[in-house]
Amino acid sequence: MKRILIAIVKGYRLLLSPWLGGACRFTPTCSVYSLEALETHGAAYGSYLTLKRIARCHPFCAGGHDPVPPALFPQKKNS
Repeated sequence: MKRILIAIVKGYRLLLSPWLGGACRFTPTCSVYSLEALETHGAAYGSYLTLKRIARCHPFCAGGHDPVPPALFPQKKNS
């Protein structure tokens, strides 16, 4: 599931983002945040963090630096 979500975000960055322009109020951008959240926290919690971030990305929000929170229990990477 995580791979599918990452593919969707990468597809957005390739196909839609150039048409919409760079208007993200945060650093890292919402798409970079989403990829990092999915990699760090997995599909379920990474999706939650992404949706929470996108909900805050509007003209009435000041924005600024908003990194992905660190994983409480780091996942082992299989090499």
